[in-house]
Amino acid sequence: MSRAKAGDIVIVDWRAGALPKEPNSLRPAVVVEDETLFAPDYPNVLVVPLTSDASIAMPSLSVTIDPTPENGCEQRCFALAPFVTSVSNRRVRVTASCIGRGQLADIRRRIADAIGVG
Repeated sequence: MSRAKAGDIVIVDWRAGALPKEPNSLRPAVVVEDETLFAPDYPNVLVVPLTSDASIAMPSLSVTIDPTPENGCEQRCFALAPFVTSVSNRRVRVTASCIGRGQLADIRRRIADAIGVG
């Protein structure tokens, strides 16, 4: 299977090994890493989770993703930039869905803001 690339919407299996207050289900996420940052055989990928729950999406640090044919979303969702994480490629299932370049750039800016480098 091919490696996920920046902007891809993937399904992450966070069920195995989750601790309290951590994700513990199959969840959609957006790949945010720069493909040139790591070698192709690097075992992890950087993602931000997607949620449809607006109550946990801080407006200043989340990007709204409205449904389009390209992203395959069935309802409005939010990319949670402050929850950026590295996840094993073994937990990731690549899909045919992706977000736009502008949305990816916006998520990356909000990640920088969340960690204090923006």
